[in-house]
Amino acid sequence: MDTKDEEFLKRLQAIFQVEAEEHIRELSSCLIELEKTPKTKKTSELVETIFREAHSLKGAARSVNMKDVESICHILETIFGKLKNEHISFTAAQYDFIHKAIDNISQMISSTGTKTPNDYSELIIQLQSISEEAQNGKSDEANIPVVKKQSEETEKIALPTDIVSISTELVEGKSLQVETVRISTAKLDPLFLQTEQMIQSKISSAQRIAEIKIINDLIESWKKESRKWDTHRSPKNGIQLKEINDYNNERLNELETKIAAVTHALENDQRSFGRMIDDHLESMKSILILPISTIVEGFPKLVRDLARSQGKEVEFIVQGKEIEVDKRILEELKDPLIHLIRNCIDHGMKKPDARASLNKLPQGKITLSFNATESRHLDIIISDDGTGIELDKVRSAALKAGVITKDSLEKLSPQKTLMLIFQSGVSTNQIITDISGRGLGLAIVQEKVEKLGGSIFVESQTNVGTTFRLQLPLTLSTLRGVLVRTGEYLFIIPIINVERAIRVKREKIKTVENKETIMIDGKILIAVNLGHVLGLASGNNSPSNKKTDSAIDTNFIQLLILEHTDKRIAFVVDEIVAEYQILVKELGKQLSRVRNIRGATVLGSGKVVPVINVSDLMKSAVKISITKTAINEKKTPEKIYRILVAEDSITSRTLIKNILESAGYLVETSVDGVDAFTKVLVGEFDLIVSDVDMPRMSGFELTAKIRKDKKLNELPIVLVTALESKDDREHGIDVGASAYIVKSSFDQSNLLEVIKKLL
Repeated sequence: MDTKDEEFLKRLQAIFQVEAEEHIRELSSCLIELEKTPKTKKTSELVETIFREAHSLKGAARSVNMKDVESICHILETIFGKLKNEHISFTAAQYDFIHKAIDNISQMISSTGTKTPNDYSELIIQLQSISEEAQNGKSDEANIPVVKKQSEETEKIALPTDIVSISTELVEGKSLQVETVRISTAKLDPLFLQTEQMIQSKISSAQRIAEIKIINDLIESWKKESRKWDTHRSPKNGIQLKEINDYNNERLNELETKIAAVTHALENDQRSFGRMIDDHLESMKSILILPISTIVEGFPKLVRDLARSQGKEVEFIVQGKEIEVDKRILEELKDPLIHLIRNCIDHGMKKPDARASLNKLPQGKITLSFNATESRHLDIIISDDGTGIELDKVRSAALKAGVITKDSLEKLSPQKTLMLIFQSGVSTNQIITDISGRGLGLAIVQEKVEKLGGSIFVESQTNVGTTFRLQLPLTLSTLRGVLVRTGEYLFIIPIINVERAIRVKREKIKTVENKETIMIDGKILIAVNLGHVLGLASGNNSPSNKKTDSAIDTNFIQLLILEHTDKRIAFVVDEIVAEYQILVKELGKQLSRVRNIRGATVLGSGKVVPVINVSDLMKSAVKISITKTAINEKKTPEKIYRILVAEDSITSRTLIKNILESAGYLVETSVDGVDAFTKVLVGEFDLIVSDVDMPRMSGFELTAKIRKDKKLNELPIVLVTALESKDDREHGIDVGASAYIVKSSFDQSNLLEVIKKLL
C-alpha cells in the first residue's frame, strides 16, 4: 500500500470510528428499551431502528475492511430482520448474547480492528444458533425475506454527514492529533438559515434610508411652499402670518437637521451592518460548504463492482473533487451522479471483446470532472469513451412512449433528438423492473438538477462516446435576479437564465405558423406574454397599468430573452424594474410543487414576490404557443380504465385499491390467482396488478395462464411482490409480466407511473 492509500485509509478510519460509536450507542439504547417494552407499536419502531443501525454499521465496517465487525453485524441484521417480521422472540439469555456482541464490536472498534476478542468464534456460533433456532422454530419460511449475496448487490456505504472535522490530520506524512469541534448538522442547518435571514435586515435597512431621503425631499418641498406666503401678506394680519411662517420655518429647519443626522448615521450603520452580515454569512457558509470528495469517494468502488458484475473493464477518473460546494446541493447531487455513472457503464460500455471489434482498448474510461466558474457556478462533466447513443433507438422509444409525434420527430435536429432521453417514459427495455425500464431515470436526473436551479445537456457521437454536462449554482441560498412586472404582479427571474433584455417595436412581432415570433440574431424565437403563460390577465390590457404619461411610446414593448438547456424564448413583460440579489425561500410543504414557481423572496419594501422556475416556465411557454384553433378544439373524453387487483392480503389489497381509485381508475379486487383468472374471463379489464405469493394460484402462474389465452395475451400485467432475488425477476420476465415492482421499494408514484406507461 503506497503512502497516498495509507493516508486515505487513516482518514477513512477516523471517520468510521466516530460514526461507529454513534451506531453502537443507538444499538445499545434501543436494545435495552426493546427488552423492557411489551409488544406494541413502539416495539416495531425499536426493531426497525436496530435493524437499520446494524445494516449501516455493517456497510461502514466493510469500507474499512473490518471483516469481524462486518460478520457480527451481518448476523445481527439477519436476526432483527426476522424479528421485524414477527418470526421470532428473544429469551433473556439471547438478549445477553446480543448485548455481548455489541460490546465486542465496541472493543474491536476502539482498537481499530487490530485485536479480535478471544471468544469471537464462540460469540459467532451463539449468534448463529439464535438465527437457526428462529429458522427451525417459529419462522415462516415462505415469508422470510431473501438475504442477498454480496455479489448480487453492492450496498451503499453511508459516510456520516454530521462531521464538521476529522480528529486526525496528516502533516508531512505524520499523524497529528488536533482539537476539533463536532457539531450536528441538525443544529447547524437552522443556524445557517437564521444567518441568511439577516440578509433581509440588510435589504430593509437600505430601504429605510431610501424612505428617509424621500422624507427629506418632502420637507424641502414644504419649505418652498411656505416661502410663498412671504409675498401674500395683507395689511391687517401680515405681521401675524409672518410670525407663523417664521415659526414654521424654524421648526422645519430643526426637523431637517435632525433627519439629516439620522440619515447619515443610518448610512454608516447600514454599511457596517452590511459588511458584518456578508462576513458572517461567508463564515457560516465555510462550515456547511464541503468538498465534493465527501460524496465521490465511494464512486470508484461502485464503478468497479458494477463493471465486474457485467464482465466489463472500466477506468474511472475524478477531477476537481477538492472544489467546495453547498452541502444541500451535494446531498441532492449524489443520486443523479450515481445514475449517470451507471448509465455510462450500462449503456455506453461494452465488454472487452466487443470493444476490440470496434478498435477500442479493452478497458473503457469514464471521467467525472468538476470546475468552479468565475460566475460562481459549478460545471460537471461526465464522459465515457463508449459506443455513444443510437438516435434511431431514441426515436423509436420516444414514439412508443408517445412523447412526440412522428411528424414532429422528423423535424428535430440530432441534438434535440438526444434531449428526448430526458423525457419521462423513453426506454428501450422490454420489461419494467424496480431498477430499470420505466424510462424515468434520466427524467428524474433532469428534474433534480433543475430543482437546484441548474441545467443538463448531453452530447454523443457513435463509437466515440457520450458526455453529460451539468451546470449548477455553488450555493442555494441567494441568487441575482431581474424584477419584472406583468400587469399588477411582480416576479423575480434568475439572472442565470436571462440572455438579454431588449426594447423593440411591436411591429417586430410576426406570426409564423399561427405562433407569435421575433427575429433575434438571425434566429426566429417564440414570443409569448409572461402574464399569459402564468395564467394571469394580459399585462398590457390591465386597467391598472394604463399609463397617463404621454411621453411613453406604446409602440414599443419590453422583452426578456430567456434560455434553458436547448431552448430560447422571448417573454413580453410590461416593465423591467431592476436587478437584485435576493434570498430565496421555499414555499413550504403545503405548496411543495407549484407550477412555474420556484420559491419566493421579500423585497426591502416588505412585498413578497414569487421567484420563477425557468424550467417550468419554458415548458409552459411552448404549450401556450399553440394556435387558438387547437385550444378551442373539442376534446375527446378520456377513457376510464378498469383494473383488476389480485392480492390475498386484505391490507395490501385495500392499499392498492385506494391508490388506484384516487388516481381515477375503476378497480375490482380478487383474493387469489384463481379468483382473478375467473374474473378476467368474464369481465373486461385494461390491466392487472397482482401479488406473486398467493394461495391456489401464484402471480407467476396467473401471468403464464393469461399469456396462453389468445384473447387475453396482450393484457398488461404488473407484478407487485416481496420476492426480489435475481431468479424471481427473471422468472417474472419468462412468464410474460409487463412490469415487476418489489414491495421493499414500493412507492405509489412508481406504481402509477408504471400503469400510466402501460395503458
